[in-house]
Amino acid sequence: MANSMSLLMLLSLLAFAPLCLCHKKMGGYLYPQFYDYSCPQAKEIVKSIVANAVARETRTAASILRLHFHDCFVKGCDASLLLDGSGSFTSEKVSNPNRNSARGFEVIDEIKQALEKECPQVVSCADILALAARDSTVLTGGPSWEVPLGRRDSRSASLSGSNNNIPAPNNTFQTILTKFKLQGLNIVDLVALSGLLLELGATP
Repeated sequence: MANSMSLLMLLSLLAFAPLCLCHKKMGGYLYPQFYDYSCPQAKEIVKSIVANAVARETRTAASILRLHFHDCFVKGCDASLLLDGSGSFTSEKVSNPNRNSARGFEVIDEIKQALEKECPQVVSCADILALAARDSTVLTGGPSWEVPLGRRDSRSASLSGSNNNIPAPNNTFQTILTKFKLQGLNIVDLVALSGLLLELGATP
């Protein structure tokens, strides 16, 4: 129970992290009802596609949660991890923590395509990733939580941020803990997230 509550707190903190990247709504805060009028089926579409993906391969749940974690630790939860490289920046996908290990992009792409058919240019990829991470956790027996919505997608990525901010397998424990503390998290959050990822079959 303690670990479940800690995970809930962790992901809530991650979800609220990039407030400055969002439109100023309801006093500047994200809120769960953001798409209730502009795309009322958004949450159900995300949940359905994630459920099908997890049914095909349970490990997908951990992969999506890991994508959200790695996205939020760089520039906030802004979907910068999903961007391919361009002439002005290098994709975070090729950073040391993500290269040859980040999985689940095809699920996010499938969700985005479905949402674009339902309500074009409305739901951000950052919100898709946040919802998919929550649904992946619930579908594999983890806790549920309300996902605040209204994030804006980043138009650039940070390779250096990805290399430096995300905990790496060869980091010392103290280094990993420091990286969590820089996100406003603590040792309990570290253990909860790492434990869940390992239980679901992915390394942090």
